[in-house]
Amino acid sequence: MANEARPCPCDIGDRMEYGGLGQEVQIEHFKAYLVKPSEASDKAIIVIQDIFGWQLPNTRYMADMLAANGYLAICPDFFLGKEPWNSSRDWSSFTEWVEDKKPTNIDKEVNLLLRFLKEQYGVKRIGVVGFCWGGIATHYLAFSNPEVKAGVSFYGIIKLEKDRYDLKSPTLFIFGENDNIIPLDQVSALEAKLKEKCTVDYQVKIFPGQDHGFAHRKREDISPTDEPKILEARADMINWLNKYI
Repeated sequence: MANEARPCPCDIGDRMEYGGLGQEVQIEHFKAYLVKPSEASDKAIIVIQDIFGWQLPNTRYMADMLAANGYLAICPDFFLGKEPWNSSRDWSSFTEWVEDKKPTNIDKEVNLLLRFLKEQYGVKRIGVVGFCWGGIATHYLAFSNPEVKAGVSFYGIIKLEKDRYDLKSPTLFIFGENDNIIPLDQVSALEAKLKEKCTVDYQVKIFPGQDHGFAHRKREDISPTDEPKILEARADMINWLNKYI
């Protein structure tokens, strides 16, 4: 059940049963996965999918985790029913696939989502957490949407917008040292530009030995060596949101 008691932050890596604790809802022209905390809250987190879509269990697990920590968590289908990426596809077709799924073309859906959260659940403060594709979307919302109070971007850097470093909300950027999609020179460039232009609080954190997607890995895929870093990244996420929302 979506409202059952959930574990405290110290339990988030080990004891929560893996799988969806929430429900799917319809919001105008798109669906979303919604998880309620055990007690009513006026704080919500928009959880933004990676390229594998809003139904990926890994991402829903993170939404469940946020609800376990007192937030109303909602993961919308920002692909609007279009087929998510599949690991069996040829990567040479990725550019064509993503053409109509730009992480910076989500303003209409975000505005509808914000209205839904306010009208249906009385939400007053909203944060964003995103992974890969969703990490880029989180970065985008951090400088483009003043209603976002805080963001946590996992392994995503936006590169195309002119004013991408002038963040409006405190944002934590999390990367893996061994990410073969986002090399460390891009992370260093991001941090340098944020230092130059950003006036709100931010942090760029690199996790040694970790690769792309490490923080929302399924429990059964976590090795003993990686587990401390994964749990640290998840705790950093919760602590950042608690501080600013």
